Amino acid sequence: MFDRLEAILTAQHSLSTEELQEIYSRALVRKVRRKQLLLQEGEVCMYKMFVAEGLLKTYYIKDNGSEHIMRFSPEGNWCADARSMADQTASKLNIEVMEDSVVLLWTHEVLSDLVKKIPGLQEYTNYLISQSLYSSYERILSNISATSEEKYQEFVNKYPDLINRVPLHMIASYLGVSRETLSRIRHARVKLSH
Repeated sequence: MFDRLEAILTAQHSLSTEELQEIYSRALVRKVRRKQLLLQEGEVCMYKMFVAEGLLKTYYIKDNGSEHIMRFSPEGNWCADARSMADQTASKLNIEVMEDSVVLLWTHEVLSDLVKKIPGLQEYTNYLISQSLYSSYERILSNISATSEEKYQEFVNKYPDLINRVPLHMIASYLGVSRETLSRIRHARVKLSH
């Protein structure tokens, strides 16, 4: 269960066995079911989550009631509403389990304590923040300048294994295109490949 996390934590940062054990011992391990909400709009985000197994989605509900997916978090990814967690304010987001999953949870206080104690974890946290900013920057650029076809290709490149795990209407929501447009793009790609 901790193997995936260990591989990620130690890939670029030096952490001792004792430091890793400290990180693991402070985690809450939860098996969660499909469609379970881990965060609901209006709640304060209490946990930083690592997806050990499974798939989560982060989304918000527009005024008209439609769902806009902001992020997919497959195994090996972190998930939280960072603003809500840091400021202890009500979240505007929802985090839902898309497949039966195993998540590792740390409260803001526990994570802050671990970061103070473990320099390698501080380095990793800084790396995560920079990656998150870069990812947000890329997503914004894509949303304002990429064609629907380009957005889909970026999705395929970023999440190749999700194409068969995520329903078409959710991919369309993530890309900000209609389901019909996405169907047309996928159909055209199939024709080109034959």
